[in-house]
Amino acid sequence: MLKKKKAILVLQDGTAYSAEGIGACCTKAGELVFNTSMTGYQEALSDPSYAGQILIMTYPLIGNYGFSKEWQESDKVYVRGFCVRMAENAPTHFKSGSNLDKFLQDNEVGAIVGLDTRSIVRKIRNKGVMPAALQIHEAGEEPDMKTLLKLAKETDYSKIDCVTGASCKKIITHGEGKIKIALIDYGAKGNIINELLERKMQVMQFPHNASAEEIKKCSPHGIILSNGPGDPARLGAEVNEIKKLLDFPIMGICLGHQLLGCAAGAKTYKLKFGHRGSNHPVMDLRTKKVAITTQNHGYALDEKTISNGWEITHLNLNDNTVEGIAHKTLPIFSVQFHPEAHPGPRDSEYLFDKFLKLIKDGKNA
Repeated sequence: MLKKKKAILVLQDGTAYSAEGIGACCTKAGELVFNTSMTGYQEALSDPSYAGQILIMTYPLIGNYGFSKEWQESDKVYVRGFCVRMAENAPTHFKSGSNLDKFLQDNEVGAIVGLDTRSIVRKIRNKGVMPAALQIHEAGEEPDMKTLLKLAKETDYSKIDCVTGASCKKIITHGEGKIKIALIDYGAKGNIINELLERKMQVMQFPHNASAEEIKKCSPHGIILSNGPGDPARLGAEVNEIKKLLDFPIMGICLGHQLLGCAAGAKTYKLKFGHRGSNHPVMDLRTKKVAITTQNHGYALDEKTISNGWEITHLNLNDNTVEGIAHKTLPIFSVQFHPEAHPGPRDSEYLFDKFLKLIKDGKNA
């Protein structure tokens, strides 16, 4: 029997929600965001792109198929807190080795359960993402409302260094192969590496602050700019290193797409409530085909600032934001969505094959 806990979620505008608590007793603050996926809650919890954020799942039932290490995108949980309508703590999936409460406790993260998540998501859609603070405490204890409101009001996601904690700290080599890929890790999801390994590539995973000179010394055949958390405008040093690598075939994913755009002279801006889910339609403007994509980002490239040497290759059909760019003469391209995820289920895997072909052919993207 679960030990009773209570939880309270306080938004920056002073709105407070009280409900049941599960997971670890803790007090944490972060940017409050929502994800519309009906499955993949463990992948979301372990996605480094959620560093610095409190996550709400719009799908009401979470935990029903349990947790397994093989479903994780990284070796830990990155969200600052978790908010759900209903939590199932008796999963029956044959691969499950844990339930939601234990998984969160093991990872020192707390969750609030029993919320009217729909009303909170509507607030975010109307007002935009906002900072919040979440406290999980033992039943019978009183929440520290003064501290929670202070944390919520003082939290500024754009000023948080999320990438340093999400990136690897040293070079890590994965697999073997004749084609060597330098993966610059801004908070890379594990399945990006899996997709490259499936294509018989050797992957050298570099920390986010690796210099262009360090990367060039390893003589890679191509470079992947990974996904990751935070405001791309904070990463000026990383953008400067990317500028020195534009003579290599490059593929950017999510944050890597934004940083590549910045290296090309484009600007980024913050979306009102971001794109987080596994059902976002994206059109490839070259083929006119539409893919169902997984997305997790709060910033986008400003279409008006993309230079003449580049073209927009993909558009989000929900709001017409830029979802992909490519250089007109060099083998360099990027996408805002996650081709390593499988919501379609395999609509976007061709992009890894395209990257491999660019490396072999040396032609423009």
